[in-house]
Amino acid sequence: MDEHAQRPRWSRRSMLTGAAAGLVTPLVVNGSAAPFNIAAAQPRGKLRQITLYAEPVDGGLLGYGLAPGKATIPGPLLEIYEGDTLEIELVNSTDQRLSIHPHGVDYDVDSDGSPLNDSFNEPGETRTYIWRSRTQRRAGGGFYLPGSAGYWHYHDHAIGDHGTAGIARGLYGGLIVRKAGDLLPDKQFTIVFNEMSINNKVAPDTPMFEANHGQRVEFVCVGHGNQPHTFHLHAHRWADTRTGLLGGDDDHSPVIDNKDLNPGCSFGFQVLAGEGVGPGVWMYHCHVQFHADDGMVGLFLVRNSDGSMPAGAQEAIDRFHAHQHEVAENKSSGTHTGHR
Repeated sequence: MDEHAQRPRWSRRSMLTGAAAGLVTPLVVNGSAAPFNIAAAQPRGKLRQITLYAEPVDGGLLGYGLAPGKATIPGPLLEIYEGDTLEIELVNSTDQRLSIHPHGVDYDVDSDGSPLNDSFNEPGETRTYIWRSRTQRRAGGGFYLPGSAGYWHYHDHAIGDHGTAGIARGLYGGLIVRKAGDLLPDKQFTIVFNEMSINNKVAPDTPMFEANHGQRVEFVCVGHGNQPHTFHLHAHRWADTRTGLLGGDDDHSPVIDNKDLNPGCSFGFQVLAGEGVGPGVWMYHCHVQFHADDGMVGLFLVRNSDGSMPAGAQEAIDRFHAHQHEVAENKSSGTHTGHR
C-alpha cells in the first residue's frame, strides 16, 4: 500500500486503497470550484495491496483491522476503482479458522474464502486473497455487461463453514468500487444490520454518526444474519440508483428514504447533511417495528456548519440514551425477539 493510501479528509474507517491525493480533483463550474469533489480518471488495471488483521475484540467478538490491535466492527471500508485489482494479505490472529469473502468483484477459487474451495486461514496463518474488478463492456446487440461499480461488502465465510459464527461475532465490512466521475464524500459511514443489532450493538449503544450541515455524507448499508430488515433515515432522501444520486434531467429513478436491507444485501447513497431541514439529531433505524422497539435505532447528528452543537441537540441525545428499549412481542408470530 503506498504512502497516500489513507486520506485524512475521509473517515478513519475509510480507505481508498493505494489512491493518490492528486486523483481527487474539485469540479470547476464557470471558473469557480463547486462544493464537491469528483473521482478523476484512474490508470487502468492498478494493483492495490493491503494487509488486514483478523483479531479478537472486546466482548468475545472478532474484527478486521489495518494494523495489529486496530480491529473494528465493522472492518475498514475498502475502496478501489473499476479495473483495479485488490490484493489482501489476511493475517489470522485468532484461534479460529476464518477467511475473507467479497461480494461484487471477481476472484479465483483459491480466493473464494470458503471451505468448499479450501480457501481460508488456519489460526495464526497468513494468506493472500486477490479480488479483481472490471469496467462495463459491450456485449453486442446494443447490450452491455455491467462493470463492478457499486456498494458491496466482505465477510468471513469459514467459521462454521458458511461464516455464520464469524459474521455473528463481527467479521464484516464495506467495499466500494467506484467509477471515474463519481462524487466523493466528506464523510463516510458503514451501517450493518446484523440479526437484531447495528454494527453488533443495540440502542442506546448504537453508533452516533456526525457531520456538519452541508457536508456530503456517504452511507454504506449492509445486511447480515437471518432477519429481514429495512433501512430508514429521518429527514433525508436519496435516489434509488447505484450512487443515490440522479444522473440528469431525464433520470426519473424513484427517490426514497426507506429501503430493504436483507441478509447478504448492500447498497449505498450520498446525501447533503441537513439539506432542506437544517442541523439537528435525526434517527436511522430498521423500520420493521418490533426491530426498532428492540433497539435497532441509531442517531445521525448534523451539527451547525461551523461544527457547533445545534439548539436542542444535546437534549435529544440525552433522551435517546435515557430511553429503555423494550423487548417487543412479534404480534404476527406470537414470539419474542429477546434482544435488548
